[in-house]
Amino acid sequence: MENGPAAELDPRKAYILATVVYEYIATAEPVASHTLTQKYNLGVSSATIRNEMAELEAGGYLVQPHTSAGRIPSDSGYRTYVDQLMEPERLAAEDRRRIRDELRDACRELDEILDHATRLLGSLSKNLAFVTKPSDQEQTFRHMQLIWLSPHTGVAIVVTSMGVTFQSVFELNADVTPDELTRLSNALNTRLANRRLSDIAESELAAALHELQLTEELRSVVLGALRSAHAGEQPTLAASGAQNLLDQPEFHDLRKLRSILRIVEEQKTLYDLVADSMSTDTTSVKIGHELGVEELNDLSVVTVPYRFGQRAIGMLSILGPRRMPYARLMALASGTAETLSARLADVEIK
Repeated sequence: MENGPAAELDPRKAYILATVVYEYIATAEPVASHTLTQKYNLGVSSATIRNEMAELEAGGYLVQPHTSAGRIPSDSGYRTYVDQLMEPERLAAEDRRRIRDELRDACRELDEILDHATRLLGSLSKNLAFVTKPSDQEQTFRHMQLIWLSPHTGVAIVVTSMGVTFQSVFELNADVTPDELTRLSNALNTRLANRRLSDIAESELAAALHELQLTEELRSVVLGALRSAHAGEQPTLAASGAQNLLDQPEFHDLRKLRSILRIVEEQKTLYDLVADSMSTDTTSVKIGHELGVEELNDLSVVTVPYRFGQRAIGMLSILGPRRMPYARLMALASGTAETLSARLADVEIK
């Protein structure tokens, strides 16, 4: 985790901040100094705690939603808690066993395994869970099929190691025979088999097509199909547990909840929340304004990569209120990603 402003806090302020965060996560109620005095053995008077909380507010760690109310953590307060003050949790044996058993019993199709993992994580976390499915950039070329439909038309299909196909109909001015398309397909498959799509340079492909003495039209068809396969669309998502947000007191305002649900239904928005975490290969936490979407300022997201073999190919994420039990959800997401990665290692993904 990154270093934050907690280095500026003395031990007492750090402990009070951690206690306020812990109490607010548990109760969803602003925390007053007398609450800390009564419930926690802080060893100082209520007046001292009140002064310390006022200084934490002045430092940007706490905010006071109403003049007469207690205080709640700010984004900076949560960030300091997650990065430096929170005690990590181990995944409970019961949860670990349930994750292992349910994913073990999932079928052998990649999409269904990922959908199952998402539903399971949503259920266990009691928040919204979503998973990014593999990016085309992490896939390898399996084969291309150029299918003859008529002397002037055909279909170009690119199939990758993850079973994703990219398909387009093409039209030609000059006649082409089925044998010509078969010969071209076979030659390309021999050259490109098991290459990562992102490693196939367009200049290399153009040179190979030139050697095959293709017409300009056919070269354009092949280049266009592989360019589309490489660019692809954003990785698709599976999401589950949106109804869990109804149980959170922060979202009893149905207008606010509808606005949030409308945002999270957009796959691109959800993907953008976690896209930059793909390169970290570690657990990532974004809090409130860090999500970069105004309607989601009351939310946080925990993200963990899952792997296929040695490569991180997608992200498991939990989206919920800023007042989420970070330590538990980080353990839960990590445990699910670890078990999912192990499950994928036993599966031949077609």
